[in-house]
Amino acid sequence: MSKLDPRFVSTPLAHRALHDVTDGRPENSRAAIRAAIDYGYGIEIDLQLSSDGVAMCFHDYQLERLADAKGAVRQRTAAELGEIPLLGGAEGIPTFAEVLKLVAGRVPLLVEIKDQDGIMGPNVGPLEEAAARDVAGYDGPLAFMSFNPHSVAKMAEFAPDVPRGIVTDGYSEDDWLLLKPEVRDHLREVPDYDRVGASFISHQASDLGRDRVAALKAGGAHVFCWTIRSPEQEAEARRVAENVTFEGYLAAKSAT
Repeated sequence: MSKLDPRFVSTPLAHRALHDVTDGRPENSRAAIRAAIDYGYGIEIDLQLSSDGVAMCFHDYQLERLADAKGAVRQRTAAELGEIPLLGGAEGIPTFAEVLKLVAGRVPLLVEIKDQDGIMGPNVGPLEEAAARDVAGYDGPLAFMSFNPHSVAKMAEFAPDVPRGIVTDGYSEDDWLLLKPEVRDHLREVPDYDRVGASFISHQASDLGRDRVAALKAGGAHVFCWTIRSPEQEAEARRVAENVTFEGYLAAKSAT
């Protein structure tokens, strides 16, 4: 298990970078990343895979909510995605390699590998391998995470020296309609934490009171949470969580 850099505990994490489309900073954009760096925040970003096997900094599986195009991210090449403008901004979709060069180790970078299997199964690997290839030689506070434990296990294989964690949730039926009940029940209890060599979880903020979260924390796991949208929510979350992933306001820069 790789040890998490302590800056991940002391520096609040801007969700999908410090985005605000009213100021020309879309989610996961270079502009939002630059703003987070300027404010001294850590950064949480998401990765999807292009059709030619390049890790791209983008949250959704489909383009239309965030970009001036339609269809699946997975159906476009990296070059094509780089030319598609992000809505509310003036830039195309960045590659993960571009993001790493931009951040350059100045702030903590928490990287979520989006599930490529579709139902949290084992049909993963290409995105994880592409992400690991990009971070080879990167010097700075970095960690990977995913909702899919199979993805986290792949990161242990492809980038064993980079700390990794599991994004965790209460897994209600309403929020996870595509998952079978037995899969939701399995993931809810985070049974794969030790198997994948995780050093942290990032848990749904409204579910932080769960016994399993307390047990993991008591066992030495770092506990982060998502997604906090006000100082009041942050204060409540910090009763359990060591750090927050936030958006829509400016979090206190010194975590406690």
